[in-house]
Amino acid sequence: MKYTVDKKEQYVVFTPMEEKLDSALSPVLKSELLTVQAEGYHNLVLDMSQVKYADSSGLSALLVGNREYTRNGGIFIISNPQDHVMKLIKISMLDKVFNIVDTLEEAAEAIFIHEIEAGEEEEED
Repeated sequence: MKYTVDKKEQYVVFTPMEEKLDSALSPVLKSELLTVQAEGYHNLVLDMSQVKYADSSGLSALLVGNREYTRNGGIFIISNPQDHVMKLIKISMLDKVFNIVDTLEEAAEAIFIHEIEAGEEEEED
């Protein structure tokens, strides 16, 4: 699987450079997302701008990423989903589960807000 990883201070932008996210690639995606998390990053933006097609196994990989990043207090954001992928997410009613934004700039803003809110919660405890 071809992909790029752009490490920022507060988050990582992970961009699959594949047109299809299917059963052949979803196990690799799951593994790579967990590897990035194991490196100490709690916030991840999955830039889906290059992915034109996904199937149920692809959605499963996204769900694993979402679960693992949010479980540890981070945020998992899907950015730039293409039409087919977005339709599949909506049909599966996962648009209620995932944080989905149109641009990387919106993703960065969402992470900034998440970090502020997480800091406020820590102060209250």
